[in-house]
Amino acid sequence: MIKLIASDMDGTLLNGSHEVGKETVQAINEARNAGIEVIIATGRSYKEAVVPLKNAGLSLPVVVVNGAEIRNEKGEQLYQKGLTTQKANEAADALEQLDIYFEIYTEEGTYTNHREHGIQLLIDIFLTSNPDTPLPHVKEEAENRYDEGHVHVVDDYHAVFSSSETVYKFLAFSSKPEKLEKAREVLNNLGGLAISSSGKENLEITSADAQKGIALEWFINQRGIDAEDVMAIGDNYNDVSMMKLAGWSVAMGNAPKDIQEICRYVTSTNREEGVAKAIRKLTEIETKV
Repeated sequence: MIKLIASDMDGTLLNGSHEVGKETVQAINEARNAGIEVIIATGRSYKEAVVPLKNAGLSLPVVVVNGAEIRNEKGEQLYQKGLTTQKANEAADALEQLDIYFEIYTEEGTYTNHREHGIQLLIDIFLTSNPDTPLPHVKEEAENRYDEGHVHVVDDYHAVFSSSETVYKFLAFSSKPEKLEKAREVLNNLGGLAISSSGKENLEITSADAQKGIALEWFINQRGIDAEDVMAIGDNYNDVSMMKLAGWSVAMGNAPKDIQEICRYVTSTNREEGVAKAIRKLTEIETKV
């Protein structure tokens, strides 16, 4: 039977308004009341992940920055897998040589060396999952990310690498597919890195030990839960590692076709609260077995 549900956030848990819908909140609470644990697994930093959860009245453990960190409901760190200083420098040098913009995520927050590029990056990522959202609204949300202190502007990333902060992830962006493909090739050749994406115009680079599936496996082992009893819901390539782990893999209706094809089930889109529908359908199936 399903004992734990792991859900991605953007394009999955969150609707077109970047909120957790009322039906989804209700379904999560129904699952928890039935004794099923729920955890969020996202590419976001912890500070950015908890905002929509708090707004929805949800207190849940979270896998953040693609599996580089796990925190419990109180925000206490349970698990951490960062990049070595050497790998961070090597990856940064490679991306800079290819003239690809990127941000870095650390235990102290997110950094950019170009505010306007960062704002445009967030707009493009958001519109990938929510193409019908009005641009002025998306731009306002992106600018708030800086105004509220979620992202810090620095002149030189290498100064951050040489500090005591643990670097979790690089989020690289380009509208040119050939640039991203070249970057993927170069980064793969460095070794020790996991390279995925949350949209067609970005790459997410973490330690090879920092992936959603690896972090989720650690979490369920701590709980004594078998992978066969886990439901994992997602919409993009950085969700694949946890989809392959889980006995009950669910793709969103807005996920690319190749993501849908590797999953056991396909639910509705995030705009149609597909997470709620998946929870209710599959936990009901399990109750009857």
